[in-house]
Amino acid sequence: MDGPSNAPSNSPAVRAAKDIGYGIVAGIASKIFEHPFDLTKVRLQSQVLDAEARFTGPIDCLNKTWRNEGIRGLYRGLPAPIVGAMAENASLFLSYRELQDLIKRVNHQPIEDASSMPQIALAAAGAGAITSFLLTPIELVKCKMQVQMLVSPALSSSASPQPLPGPLAVLMSVIRNTGIRGLWLGHTGTFIRETGGTAAWFSTKEFVASLLVARRHATDEDGGALTSPSAKELRPWESAVSGACAGAAFNLALFPADTVKSAMQTEQELRPTAAVGAKAPPKSSFFATFKAMYRAQGIKGLYAGCGITVARSIPSSAIIFLIYDELSKRFN
Repeated sequence: MDGPSNAPSNSPAVRAAKDIGYGIVAGIASKIFEHPFDLTKVRLQSQVLDAEARFTGPIDCLNKTWRNEGIRGLYRGLPAPIVGAMAENASLFLSYRELQDLIKRVNHQPIEDASSMPQIALAAAGAGAITSFLLTPIELVKCKMQVQMLVSPALSSSASPQPLPGPLAVLMSVIRNTGIRGLWLGHTGTFIRETGGTAAWFSTKEFVASLLVARRHATDEDGGALTSPSAKELRPWESAVSGACAGAAFNLALFPADTVKSAMQTEQELRPTAAVGAKAPPKSSFFATFKAMYRAQGIKGLYAGCGITVARSIPSSAIIFLIYDELSKRFN
């Protein structure tokens, strides 16, 4: 690929715009596929502190959601995660690339050189930390919407209950009740998950991709040199396989942090403790909620919904990297 001085289209601003665009497209496609599974995960996580579980497992949750709420129920709260996926993937890929370049400049290393695994992990962790600040408010709205139908019968005893609030109504309700700071309820969990998970995500993807390219080079009949750009380029199936492995690594890395975050963000809806007109109790901290969930169900509770999350993250992450890598090859 020509350097920035030879091609204006490869200027930093244009490259950043491409990273954002590719990330947005990949994020939307993956989120449409995975949303019903994410909804199931949140509902399973949110019942850990309940005295009696509403669902016995992911299949039971999916079946009951389908029977009681239909296809609209499976996609309840989708607008928020669509926005979240656009912001998340655009921020992740842009921050990841820029932080890699910054690390190379600090180390007096040419930008064109390949990054080492420690550099990849450090840049990815930084990208995850940055992205977590964008994601927390979006995931707060998403989680609250995903448990609406679990509490709506208790909210209204009339024969014709009021329509459930949409994402903007939920957002404004949070701001009215808790202020702007309330939008970052559960941020500690998002920060831990995104920082460690993203480090695992990109590192696993790059590591597996390098193994696949090396394997292909070793078995190629023409023995093409790995120094040629075409030899280093990932084939579609290689992008998908390495992305699938990355998806599993992301969610296995720090899943309990996500469980605690979901419980905190749905506490007000599922376990209100204050009487009408009474002063609300202080919000639980991340570590207090973690301890309560561990006391309630142990490690099993902290990994509620992990199986279905890993199962959906494998094809979802494969979709993300397949689309991102193919768009990069096509338009770069």
